[in-house]
Amino acid sequence: MSSDLLVDFGDDPATAQLGQLKLATIEDQQGQSTLSKSETDISQPFGAGSPHLPWDHPFYDIARHQIIEVAGDDNFGRKVIVFNACRMPPQHQLDHHKLLMYLKGTLDQYVESDYTLIYFHHGLTSENKPSLGWLRDAYREFDRKYKKNIKALYIVHPTMFIKTLLILFKPLISFKFGRKINYVSYLSELEDVVKCDQLLIPARVKQYDDKLRASLKPVTQPPASPPHSPPLPDQVFGVSLALLRERSSEDDLVPVVMRDTISFLSEQGLEIEGIFRRSANVTLVKEVQLRYNSGATVDFREIEDVHLAAVILKTFLRELPEPLLTFQLYNDIVNFASVPSDSQATAIRTLVESLPEENYASLRYLVTFLAQVSANSEVNKMTNSNLAVVFGPNLLWGRDNAMSLSAIGPINSFTKTMLDEQHLIFT
Repeated sequence: MSSDLLVDFGDDPATAQLGQLKLATIEDQQGQSTLSKSETDISQPFGAGSPHLPWDHPFYDIARHQIIEVAGDDNFGRKVIVFNACRMPPQHQLDHHKLLMYLKGTLDQYVESDYTLIYFHHGLTSENKPSLGWLRDAYREFDRKYKKNIKALYIVHPTMFIKTLLILFKPLISFKFGRKINYVSYLSELEDVVKCDQLLIPARVKQYDDKLRASLKPVTQPPASPPHSPPLPDQVFGVSLALLRERSSEDDLVPVVMRDTISFLSEQGLEIEGIFRRSANVTLVKEVQLRYNSGATVDFREIEDVHLAAVILKTFLRELPEPLLTFQLYNDIVNFASVPSDSQATAIRTLVESLPEENYASLRYLVTFLAQVSANSEVNKMTNSNLAVVFGPNLLWGRDNAMSLSAIGPINSFTKTMLDEQHLIFT
């Protein structure tokens, strides 16, 4: 994995130089469409029963291609946004201005938190690649708020074309942003960043990766993704709540990781601005996980790192073999928007009371704590809406381990309602 410079979507003196480039813009090519607020509102309800947006949604024609996806958190606790070049249709079949607005709408939900962008380059051809004018427009659209919290951009399977493009834009690139750009030659290299199982990697990209690996000489073969191994005797991460309860000497329904992190955060994290929005040192994250998995005691009061504890809590939830809200409730939750608003609290209470005992106890313990966090939102800036965006994807995902963009909206909405009505649900 190597790092190179890329276009810095921000404000710098070079913007004027970019604007002077004699490029054919989107407006020149196809006529600029003026979209109303409702037409650019990506937060409108998703079609819960479909893998895509409903046909009458203003972004249906973009979302149906699944070019942009959200894939939970990476190994550092940062949200992951995926862009699939191979899913872009031919230029004449895609409104590139709408694609840009859709990408902005997606990022708008996460730019206040640390996030990672993964770009799968394979499949970009002369037929579907956007014009340089579109890149110029994108440069202007993505201001500082989008680049501030992006911690890494990974370009997977880069070609000479994209490397040449980066060289072309090199005079316009800030050094700081350029350090965030990484070339990834093989999918196995991504395992250091994010678990590939949770990414919706297109079959074409996987096949291309296999072809690249097969073309190498045996001595230069990159390591394959590590196989899943059976849990260690004292393993905590990646182990079911039922097994953790069984191992507990006191038949504790709430796992020790949740008790440790939430206890510490309740004492020292409630007034920290942006709690749960920041990432943590990856070395420390791995060290803490190793200590838990080896049966050692972890005292966050000795470490004194609020963001580390927050990341460990999110990581524990995300690495459960089955989500806290369980696969069984997935369809009910994704379709929850159809429940009348005056009946939603009762409906949620019925759903969560159907959970296994250890899941219900852990969920109640977590939500009670999040209510404390939200009560201090004037200081920490974490309202129920913000907490739902952070925790929704860590409480529920599909059986394929991936999170489609069409499902994340309903899941976050359900999570927000559960937080809003927690005093009625967990009585």
